[in-house]
Amino acid sequence: MRLYVYVLQAKDLPVKETFVKLHVGNHKSKTRVVRDTSNPIWNEEFVFRVSGVEEGDDVVVSILRHEQDHHSNVSSGVIGKVRVPLSSVAGEENQTLLPTWFVVGKPSDGEFVNIECGKILLSLSLQGKWESISGDKAINDKQDISLEGVKELEGSPKEPGCSKDVRRRKHHDGKHLMKNIVNQIDKLFHKKEEMSKRLNDLSAGEIVTSNYEDATDKSSSSSTCTSFEEGLGLMQSSDSEKEEMPENLPGGILLDQKYLVSPSDLNKFLFSPNSQFRKELAELQGLSDVQEGPWTMIHEDNTRLTRVVTYIRPATKLVKAGKATENQVYRKASGQKFAVFVSVSTPDVPYGNTFKVELLYKVLPGTEQNAGGESSRLIISWGIQFSQSTIMKGMIEGGARQGLKESFEKFADLLAKNYKTLDPGVVLDKEQVIATVQSEHKADLKSAFLYFWSSSVVCAVLVSVYVVVHIFHCEPNKIQGLEFYGLDLPDSFGELFSSGILVLLLERVYMMTVHFIQARLHRGRDQGVKANGKGWILTIALIKGTNLASVEATELFDPYVVFTCNGKTRTSSVKLQDQDPQWNEVIEFDAMEEPPSVLDVEVFDFDGPFDQGASLGHAEINFLKLTADELADLCVPLVGHHAQASQSKLQLRIFLENKNGVETMKDYLSKVEKEVGKKLNIRSPQKNSAFQKLFGLPHEEFLLKEYTCYLKRKLPVQGKLFLSARIVAFYSNIFGHKTKFYFLWEDIDDIQLLPPTLASIGSPLLLIILKKNRGLDAKYGAKSQDEEGRLWFYFQSFVSFDATSRTIMALWKTRTLSIDHRAQIAEEELDVADPFLLPEDVTAASDADAPKMSKVYSCDLPGDVELVMKIFGGGEMERKIMEKSGCLNYASTTWESKSSGVYERRLSYKYNHYVSVFGGGVTCSQQKFPAPNDEGWILHEIVALHDVPFGDHFRVHLRYEVKKAGVDCKTTKCEVYLRIRWLKPIKFEQRISKSIMEKFRNRLKVIFDLFQKESVANSSLTLL
Repeated sequence: MRLYVYVLQAKDLPVKETFVKLHVGNHKSKTRVVRDTSNPIWNEEFVFRVSGVEEGDDVVVSILRHEQDHHSNVSSGVIGKVRVPLSSVAGEENQTLLPTWFVVGKPSDGEFVNIECGKILLSLSLQGKWESISGDKAINDKQDISLEGVKELEGSPKEPGCSKDVRRRKHHDGKHLMKNIVNQIDKLFHKKEEMSKRLNDLSAGEIVTSNYEDATDKSSSSSTCTSFEEGLGLMQSSDSEKEEMPENLPGGILLDQKYLVSPSDLNKFLFSPNSQFRKELAELQGLSDVQEGPWTMIHEDNTRLTRVVTYIRPATKLVKAGKATENQVYRKASGQKFAVFVSVSTPDVPYGNTFKVELLYKVLPGTEQNAGGESSRLIISWGIQFSQSTIMKGMIEGGARQGLKESFEKFADLLAKNYKTLDPGVVLDKEQVIATVQSEHKADLKSAFLYFWSSSVVCAVLVSVYVVVHIFHCEPNKIQGLEFYGLDLPDSFGELFSSGILVLLLERVYMMTVHFIQARLHRGRDQGVKANGKGWILTIALIKGTNLASVEATELFDPYVVFTCNGKTRTSSVKLQDQDPQWNEVIEFDAMEEPPSVLDVEVFDFDGPFDQGASLGHAEINFLKLTADELADLCVPLVGHHAQASQSKLQLRIFLENKNGVETMKDYLSKVEKEVGKKLNIRSPQKNSAFQKLFGLPHEEFLLKEYTCYLKRKLPVQGKLFLSARIVAFYSNIFGHKTKFYFLWEDIDDIQLLPPTLASIGSPLLLIILKKNRGLDAKYGAKSQDEEGRLWFYFQSFVSFDATSRTIMALWKTRTLSIDHRAQIAEEELDVADPFLLPEDVTAASDADAPKMSKVYSCDLPGDVELVMKIFGGGEMERKIMEKSGCLNYASTTWESKSSGVYERRLSYKYNHYVSVFGGGVTCSQQKFPAPNDEGWILHEIVALHDVPFGDHFRVHLRYEVKKAGVDCKTTKCEVYLRIRWLKPIKFEQRISKSIMEKFRNRLKVIFDLFQKESVANSSLTLL
């Protein structure tokens, strides 16, 4: 039999440094020393083994003073003693004496003989089988106990815990207590309920409490028994709104699920008194003797609602059945957000006195409105607190993790039967979110007001009004000095200065007006374009940027964003001179056959239609590491020297969905099967679910193959290699030592098959080499890293090495080759209705434009004029040169005669991304006619750029003069002139003109250098 003695606290002691000694038979124990208070709080538990309850068996509690003499030897003096017969404890209901104040008896000698020695709060409990003694005997013994009633606390009669204890106490009093004891017991029942909570809170034998359990450690706190609804109302009316939601506990997430129920209803369903859900869960988990204490308010710095729940856990193969105590405390209850911290004590399990398991329930409102009503999100995390170090720490943590996992799987299944669960992929209403984004555009009038509300505009308006009023009140001056009729010059330096200030202010307002109009009229070419095809659709809502930083801190910059995914690129609009731009644009990628792995995001400073401009920061978004909810509202920090220093960020909302269902997976598998040469099947839903949980992958990831093999490091590690559509993963668990990592197919730089060696025990090796600085999360699984920073992974001992290597190579090639050629295939498949259609403003050039042009290139080329004109001849040489110079889908019409000696044709092509980061299309009109004196040809070309920023604001005019250079006519001189004709005024004319001049000068050099190489090659073939 076990005797539990709880030494809780004392009050009104004559000294301020005290401790308590306990004597039970031949067993002794003592508490810690509490200093500097005459009302010490110990809250300590002691366990003694007793063979039985016999007459004369007492628990002797001595309170002693702690002091030190001059030689630093500790001495003590007895303040007083309390003697509690064990028979009185056995006579209590459930063999438990609830917390009771005992008057400390005066000692027979010493300095405390004639002094009141105070009171001490004790609780005792007997557990185990014993020979029962008569109730009369127990009561007679109990009459010798000096006890004093505790002040009655106000409580709600509705609380079931309170009423239950009342009935028990009255029943006991009517049979066993004399009339004078009944009144004292009636005064005790409220206080005993409160101390019962403290008793259960301390049942794990813990002295060190967690960060969340400080309600019983402050003597200044007070508690009241209250109803559940009243307690929540009190917390919501207090300052709990200002408190932040607690962070998840470090052990990990046990449950993260959304339910179609309001947060307040879900909170009541889980934690209200006599919850039917708790009863069903206890039955499902095999719990017995479940007792829920009443909800009690703790009044401290912050109001807390708390209760104690006790139950008997069922026996397992390794652990016998034992008592568990949960101390539940509301950490937050405000509005629609709730947080309940639970500390679980299990003193009966092995090493149970050395740790406590902690749980944190968080009930949050859903991030979206669902057609079926309100939704809520339940997050349950766990942790474990050790009061002392133990060599069994790892085993205890592993056992707790496994037990909690199994327990909360049953919890989730039962809760799902009561409330409908919401799939994250279904909950997020993409159309609703996008509509919200698009509706966030500010009205033009409001934007204009915010933009023009500045000191410059206000001063300009005030000064202009002042000058106009002055003009109406003045008479015209006489003509004097150098003035004449119609010209009124300033008559003093003061007037000149005032006029200059007014002109500068009006110029500033004019430039701001032009800037605002350009920003409102300009739109990105990819913004609002709907995706085509069936498959994986990627939709990006670009909301805004924050704290964007330029390379030159003093310069204003014009940011735009470039998104790259699976080889395709989309570009946002340019925001003029804005450090915190507001885009509110929706961009979609065309359907993809396989789900994308990463999205590259980079912010640039606009510097002309051809130049990429300076990078303001970049980021990589890994779809495998983020949930659908996280992608739906994502704040991306940008990486870069200036971006990190300024904490630059982009706010995005990203949606990835499969429009073609299972057919998309089947199409992908059929493409892989052609490379592998064998049939591939998607694994069962159970296998897929286990694979996703093991590596923390999203629900759309599907497993293709798994192989048993060895990972070669310093020592071989046996495990399993998993292949899916986007990753290569490895997992091993050897005697609790786990090795788990994965990397993307796109991260692989090379795969090599190595022959068997003695070191590999006669088994061939599969070597996977990652690209530089890629897959760093899997670094601990690599055997080595080369000088270039690439990780090397070795795998061996496959059951069928040939089939495995062939499958891995096929999956890698299918994934990576599609990325390398995706842009080119997209360009080739683009169907253009009329590629030679020119804008209406493109007119034929004339010689009158020649004086306005600037020479941008000049060179002497080998060969006669006819050979050089093959560059514009429309034949095989022209096509090769233009394709090598960066032109895609190059096409031209034949030369047609327009008039005597004048010929005309049209061109159509696109720049690749090496020539222009925006890509963009080009349509040209060319005219050629003989040069004077029949010296060669003159060719005029008008270039219209499409799908580049501000491409509709200008046209590029080129003039080629191809003439004989020598008397022998074996060399040809070529000169090229350029002019930019502006169709619309723009603030960036000078910057764009400089960019175009430089880009065309470089392109002309590349084109004519390629001509020389081609002409030399053709001459060599002719000689052969």
